[in-house]
Amino acid sequence: MWRTKMLWKNRAFLLCVSVFLMVQFSCISASPFFKPFNVSYDHRAMIIDGNRRMLISAGIHYPRATPEMWPDLIAKSKEGGADVIQTYVFWNAHEPVRGMYNFEGQNDIVKFVKLAGSYGLYLHLRIGPYVCAEWNFGGFPVWLRDIPGIEFRTDNAPFKEEMQRFVKKIVDLMREEMLFSWQGGPIIMLQIENEYGNMESSYGQKGKDYVKWAASMALGLGAGVPWVMCKQTDAPESIIDACNGYYCDGYKPNSYNKPTLWTENWDGWYTTWGGRLPHRPAEDLAFAVARFFQRGGSFMNYYMYFGGTNFGRTSGGPFYVTSYDYDAPIDEYGLLSEPKWGHLKDLHAAIKLCEPALVAADAPQYIKLGPNQEAHVYRGNVLSDGPNSTRCGSQSSCSAFLANIDERKAATVTFFGKSYILLPWSVSILPDCRNTVFNTAKVSAQTSIKPLESSLRPSPNIYVPQQSMLGSKLSLFSKSWMTVKEPIGVWSEKNFTVQGMLEHLNVTKDNSDYLWHVTRIYVSEDDISFWEENKVSPTVTIDSMRDVLRVFVNGELTGSVVGHWVKVVQPVQFQAGYNDLILLSQTVGLQNYGAFLEKDGAGFRGQVKLTGFKNGDIDLSKLSWTYQVGLKGEFQRIYSIEESEKAEWTDLRLDAIPSTFTWYKTYFDAPNGADPVALDLGSMGKGQAWVNGHHIGRYWTLVAPKGGCQNKCDYRGAYHSDKCTTNCGEPTQTWYHVPRSWLQESNNLLVIFEETGGNPFEISVKLHSTPTVCSQVSESHYPPLWKWSNSDFVDGKISLNKTTPEMRLRCEHGHRISSIEFASYGTPQGDCQKYSRGNCHAPKSLSVVSEACQGKNSCSIEISNAVFGGDPCRGIVKTLAVEARCTPSLNIHTGFTQI
Repeated sequence: MWRTKMLWKNRAFLLCVSVFLMVQFSCISASPFFKPFNVSYDHRAMIIDGNRRMLISAGIHYPRATPEMWPDLIAKSKEGGADVIQTYVFWNAHEPVRGMYNFEGQNDIVKFVKLAGSYGLYLHLRIGPYVCAEWNFGGFPVWLRDIPGIEFRTDNAPFKEEMQRFVKKIVDLMREEMLFSWQGGPIIMLQIENEYGNMESSYGQKGKDYVKWAASMALGLGAGVPWVMCKQTDAPESIIDACNGYYCDGYKPNSYNKPTLWTENWDGWYTTWGGRLPHRPAEDLAFAVARFFQRGGSFMNYYMYFGGTNFGRTSGGPFYVTSYDYDAPIDEYGLLSEPKWGHLKDLHAAIKLCEPALVAADAPQYIKLGPNQEAHVYRGNVLSDGPNSTRCGSQSSCSAFLANIDERKAATVTFFGKSYILLPWSVSILPDCRNTVFNTAKVSAQTSIKPLESSLRPSPNIYVPQQSMLGSKLSLFSKSWMTVKEPIGVWSEKNFTVQGMLEHLNVTKDNSDYLWHVTRIYVSEDDISFWEENKVSPTVTIDSMRDVLRVFVNGELTGSVVGHWVKVVQPVQFQAGYNDLILLSQTVGLQNYGAFLEKDGAGFRGQVKLTGFKNGDIDLSKLSWTYQVGLKGEFQRIYSIEESEKAEWTDLRLDAIPSTFTWYKTYFDAPNGADPVALDLGSMGKGQAWVNGHHIGRYWTLVAPKGGCQNKCDYRGAYHSDKCTTNCGEPTQTWYHVPRSWLQESNNLLVIFEETGGNPFEISVKLHSTPTVCSQVSESHYPPLWKWSNSDFVDGKISLNKTTPEMRLRCEHGHRISSIEFASYGTPQGDCQKYSRGNCHAPKSLSVVSEACQGKNSCSIEISNAVFGGDPCRGIVKTLAVEARCTPSLNIHTGFTQI
């Protein structure tokens, strides 16, 4: 009982904190976030309130998280060194029906922009309104394609009218809410169109005319801040053209009067069902950013800094998974991805130390240091009291970047009379042109290990089955699963019959993934004899289809085809007489990239016929078909708390045979604590999931190829999406994020729609946390960047010889370091969770680290012989390796075990 009271006291405290923050936010949002300021630019940089700035931007898409997650995401972005938050505007989320707008909940863009401003961050709003973004239909509402005579993204009057109307709607909304910089708001820049340069040639002269119109239209809205076009080398003079890619250090805008902007730095990549998981090493990402600023860049945005989740049916296509983690510095659940987040934080701090010189110099001095080594030096006079000022002052600044672009070999170079060792594929940053404070290939940030762990707090009716439908894997979940079959084919009075095959999207309007096509086929005794004598089967043949086709004969599933515009040759079995032939076409995310999106469509293309009959093929496109959109349970909303009982649920037996096209439901209690929650759906096949009526997303247990992953990722050399992939031979996605704000204390309704047959008894709830953090820092690492300020370098007060490197360890908020699992100062071997002592080891290693760290959220330890009781091995560079265990703070103070 005391334990329960303590738990609820803790939750009550968190509730009070949440209420306090909400009240504070409402007060902040009632007044300007900044003193009104103007934004302009010159050839060197964006000019904020009269001062050039070097800007770091964090890409976060508001609908891919919940409003309750936004404050923490923005706070972590700011702590990581971001000056700007960047987001797209999602047209189909805001205007699902023409003229009917949605700016609530996850679509409350005004609240999101205000939150960024309340944290003192600027905002880059990419209106588009085409966004790509691996988002359904590239952000276009599907109703747009039904407007007569429309052609997307070209000099087409119907499209331009709709596009202008929506862009104006957003600009007017931001102006009304006082969110532009000149109004005291955070918005410093807007974007019109998106990566159109890749498509422009497909539209000929009309494409060129469209670019000019889009620029003129945007400027005519009077937003009062600069506009950009990314990947648009022919952007008009009044619009800044910007770079997207893995590397943009060689990019130059199309006019000397424009700064060099990087709107999308791809720090990971998206994932498809059945694909491997892309990973971009922190060292290479830091190298790309440092090279960009080294060679004259001034604004860089991480795409993504937080990727989030494609909740519902928002993932684009074809076949993009529900997770949009993107290997970003903040993971899908809102936890830090280390060492990427920490390494980039150090990089940003180093760049900020150079900012006085970077903004003061119109161009760098280039110095060749070797065949693959070079330096860029920035000099200028700056005011000592204003590190961002471009005005002349009495203090002289000098900052330098030394790069080694050799992919394999380190190099020793001489720069201004001093020798420097440059690691391969790395950049060293010297804020005072003498002392190196950061090297992109030297990582001192901790590594976080984040397994998903089973929640041990089931509903009261939990039990552990000895034998489940598909195996003996133990599970902790509700035994009271209930089930109902989804009818195959026609299920409502809203079906209709026409002659011929209709295009999928013209019928569904994307209100569902599913479209049933039902017809009747007569089979004679002669046909049966013909097949038996020739040992052949009739076959459904379709020239081209996407994304999933399921073929039923007389209510029985006879085959499935998966692919994007692939040919179908599916044998079927008929009986003599009349047979019901049902074709179920399914989408798995609408196309989000490419020219002529309005023509892409879904369903079937070309000839659709039955082959193999005695008297010849049957042209199915000439038959009468009855069409039914969607699933009965889907349109009855039996996944919602209010409508769940509309279905005739029955108890699911433990020994039930896995069933196709079946709904399942159960109830579960929320796990204790504040750690993010996930559903493990690895025992299921393909379908969709809802919790308390919230659509978690599509799930699909497709397995990635066994080959193609690397045993050890080498950061050196140019990155591409197939380099450093992981998860070979495993399902692409098994765990699905359930935001805490969607859960109640108990009796949470979980509803699953399963298409191919799965075992709901093995579904479990997971907790996503960071129980293990590790770090390795040696005497050769640089002192921590937080010890320095711009003035230290400008005034020449710095002396790196008097400082020592430090190891910093930190658990996630609300957690503490409960134990030190390993610590060795000397020559430790191995990697995180596999550390071992080397020949050299300081006996006090464990006690020193434990005393400094245990029981704390974060700690730091100097890397020096004095701290560890003397030099354990003279003449050898020593390293400190530590593995620490993190647990919720409540556990440490009360002795409770995590549940």
